[in-house]
Amino acid sequence: MVLFEAILSGVLVGGMYGLIALGLNLQYGIARMMNLAYGETLMGGAFTAFWFLTLWRIDPLASLLFSVPVAFCGNWLIYRYLLTPLVRRAANQDVLEADTILVTFGLLFVFQGVALVQWGGEYRGYTYLAVPVHVLGATVALNRVLAFVAAVALALGLYWLLRATRLGGALRAIAIDPVAAQLVAIDVPRLSALAFAAGGAIMAVAGTLVSMFLSFNASIGIVYTLKALIVVIMGGVGRMLGCLAAGLILGVAEALGAYLVDPGLTLAINFALFLLVLLVRPQGLFSRG
Repeated sequence: MVLFEAILSGVLVGGMYGLIALGLNLQYGIARMMNLAYGETLMGGAFTAFWFLTLWRIDPLASLLFSVPVAFCGNWLIYRYLLTPLVRRAANQDVLEADTILVTFGLLFVFQGVALVQWGGEYRGYTYLAVPVHVLGATVALNRVLAFVAAVALALGLYWLLRATRLGGALRAIAIDPVAAQLVAIDVPRLSALAFAAGGAIMAVAGTLVSMFLSFNASIGIVYTLKALIVVIMGGVGRMLGCLAAGLILGVAEALGAYLVDPGLTLAINFALFLLVLLVRPQGLFSRG
């Protein structure tokens, strides 16, 4: 039973990893922008939920009505006015990716510095939906189950959008070759900005849900950016269901490593799996080819 509880805990943690990686998969897999400031949106969503609850006694889930539109608009503005000039001047995709990494790396410290000035560096947290739920004899918290359900719902929704709609076909065409997509009358700048903004909105959702059961501070964003990047590379760039599956694999591996060996090996397990995937299947576990 203890082993089953460890695996179940790993599945729920893996769902959280999948959730935080879905937005980056949109930004990097579809809009073709490696955003190193990605995790700062999660930090913003977490602080928004925290202040809504502690200052105004408003349900953290209700804060999504504020944080999601703000994250969407903020990421759209970043793409439109900060990243679009890089797209126009870049000679090729490699140059664009290098420029994007440098610019968003600087943006990370801007957001982090503002958050540190406003809220300080101490860890914050609150308790919400920490209700025990019994699953096949094991006990888990409802807030973790909610994050897992949200991850599955968003992954399935994005998969359907990309595979079964005209908009999704256009987004997939951009992911494959933005130049060729323009030749068939696809508005690449507009749809890329939409994908980038939607990725930020998903991260705001993740920030709200994660803040219900994990503490956070103004510097926590980079940790989640790295975790999301590992999951995206493992699952395959642009693969939404692969992203969720990779998150589950990572979460279960962490849980089993902590149970069977040592809880201190979590980070080592993360990067060991990441390096193994890069060596054996660098295009991702769930990519074709």
